[in-house]
Amino acid sequence: MRSLPPLSALKVFEAIARTGSVTAAARELHRTHGAVSRQLRLLQEHAGAPLFDKQGNGLRVNEHGAALQALIQPLFDQLEAGYAGIVQRARHPGLHVACSASFAMRCLVPRLGDFYRQRPDIRIRLSMTSARELRGEGADLLIAWDLATYPQADRAAAIPLAPVAFGPVHAPRYRARGAARVRIAHDFTTSAWTQWQALSGLDLKLGRELAFPHTHLCIEAAVSGLGVALAEQRLVRKELDDGTLVAPHGFTRFPDGLMALPGPGGADGPQARAFIAWLRQALGGEPGQGGGQA
Repeated sequence: MRSLPPLSALKVFEAIARTGSVTAAARELHRTHGAVSRQLRLLQEHAGAPLFDKQGNGLRVNEHGAALQALIQPLFDQLEAGYAGIVQRARHPGLHVACSASFAMRCLVPRLGDFYRQRPDIRIRLSMTSARELRGEGADLLIAWDLATYPQADRAAAIPLAPVAFGPVHAPRYRARGAARVRIAHDFTTSAWTQWQALSGLDLKLGRELAFPHTHLCIEAAVSGLGVALAEQRLVRKELDDGTLVAPHGFTRFPDGLMALPGPGGADGPQARAFIAWLRQALGGEPGQGGGQA
């Protein structure tokens, strides 16, 4: 038999520790002030020690309370995220995949017909967001290449999908020189140009900068002749093939590649494993160094 205090008392403690007030905790939990106070008293009796000190009109965790808060806060966060995932999957069965809107439009959705032919029993539900907003989403899998801002634990759990290669692209007739040459940048993956320059050893000496929140918009700006965009090879394949963009310096492979980050439900389920295996095959092939010439 587990020797644990009631979950309701721990929930009350967590709310008081976070808000610093019995009144605020009662309001958040939709309980009366007296009911919350009783739960706190029961918890302190169970622990055999006070957990808070008075601070003005509120409460502040003491040494024992701080230790308990550090113990249960991540557990509550994990429980909340995990339960949300269970509810989401129960209400919307299938595999929830989050990715950037540009990757979804240009790479994933055009290939989904093949996946459904192979696995008609699995329904994919997409969340398409900007790169900055990809963290979270409650997805089973999150697909991204730039994981620099993610916690180390997330990066360690990432599942390799495919290599990526980036290169500068522009419209065939874009001939601006010197400071007039415009660099088209992505608002939320600002390190891409820096990485490409370091890996390729090239400095295009571009002048002013235009920034957009989606890779798709960066590519469209380059097609329109507004400047030079840095794009992943797969995302501009159509434009390279039809001649609306050229890649005079080819494409340089980035070290980490495209990754799948497991969500709260993990990536061990049969649907997630099937999708990851298919996506690896669909994205197969090494992005090379070659490219169109201006």
